[in-house]
Amino acid sequence: MSPNADVIDINPARSQRVLMLSWEYPPVLVGGLGRHVHALSVALATAGHHVTVVTRHTDGAPHEEYLDGVRILRAPEDPVTFPLTTTSLLAWTMAFNHTLTRTALRATTTDTYDVIHAHDWLVAHTALTLRDHLDIPLVTTIHATEAGRHQGWLPDDMNRTIHGVEHWLSNESTRAIVCSGYMRDQVCTLFGTPGHLVDVIPNGVDDRAWRARPRAVASARARFAGDGPLVGYAGRLVYEKGVQHLVDAVPKLRARHPGLRVLIAGDGPYRGELEDRSRQLGLSDTVRFAGFLDNTQLPAVLGATDATVVPSLYEPFGMVALEAAAAGAPLAVARTGGLAEIVEPGVTGVTFPHSDPSALAGAVGQLLGDEVFARRVARQARSMVGRRYGWATIAARTAETYSAAHHAHCAPRARRAAAEPPPSRQAIAIPDGNLLTVGAAS
Repeated sequence: MSPNADVIDINPARSQRVLMLSWEYPPVLVGGLGRHVHALSVALATAGHHVTVVTRHTDGAPHEEYLDGVRILRAPEDPVTFPLTTTSLLAWTMAFNHTLTRTALRATTTDTYDVIHAHDWLVAHTALTLRDHLDIPLVTTIHATEAGRHQGWLPDDMNRTIHGVEHWLSNESTRAIVCSGYMRDQVCTLFGTPGHLVDVIPNGVDDRAWRARPRAVASARARFAGDGPLVGYAGRLVYEKGVQHLVDAVPKLRARHPGLRVLIAGDGPYRGELEDRSRQLGLSDTVRFAGFLDNTQLPAVLGATDATVVPSLYEPFGMVALEAAAAGAPLAVARTGGLAEIVEPGVTGVTFPHSDPSALAGAVGQLLGDEVFARRVARQARSMVGRRYGWATIAARTAETYSAAHHAHCAPRARRAAAEPPPSRQAIAIPDGNLLTVGAAS
């Protein structure tokens, strides 16, 4: 049991000891989750909290290190390995949770913790084992849902099992964190989690890291733009990101804006179909598939665009919209999920209904056809990012959730202790005739 288990006066301003669980963390970066956990952990450490991250190991990385104020333990893969592929994902996850649990327990031999913070279903079994073993509260961030990714359809046993684990983890956690009001509605509806136990804390962004130097922006524009406007997209190339609707909108945009170029930065299983569709529409000279661009290249590329499009069908939050705004790009985003909570139409960008290429073309056309308007909404979006989504703010709000979870976990024990009657006292005679008062045995 944690030595702090009976203390209920923890508040977010005081230092808290956090055991963070994530299946990815630098240098292992699969999607946005790893970058989120890294930035949050560093921001919490900067604020004075003690953070230990337990994650998976990769070749060339140390099994334990202190970096950016964070203690990092990386769980080695067991000798009997499972390939990390779609068909064996559940088997891999169970094997991973065994080694993750052992590594986390090793962390507890030298440190004590006030709270466990788990990120998504892939660490669920470790999170609940540690919660029971350490008797401390569990906070879980639900970054996305399996049902949401598949538009409410769970096609096979693996999808249904993942959904079941998400349901279990959400309802076994002391508190849950989601990145948007849209995601809170999903978690409450899909899993029946009480709304008062779900905190909305948006993802953060380091806006300074996305402000490229003017020379780099000019170089990116010279590389990717033609004589006309440049439209950009950045992200994974999967169906739910809606890039197919951007491609289908290009003929109409090109007819109205001569010299148009469209840059699609990213990679994924849908790339081949998107390239085929682009060729079918005769867009080979207009649409360029640039592949994956890292964070040393992407800020300048986004900053060079006359409009950056986020056409997602499903988007729990919309991190790329914040990054593009921080880079100075005018935004055109689908009016769905968390994106609808980030972009205010006509103020910080323009919006359109998802899955509608004609509406997408109209929204992007607003930005391309009025440069003064486009630059005004881009400036306001950049200011909004720095004001609302800085990591120091996100870390402070997360610490508030830790405090609430700690109080919820410990309050029942304190109430039980307060309700117990004081031990009865009785007088007994001792040989010299005096009386000695002693407490009765419990």
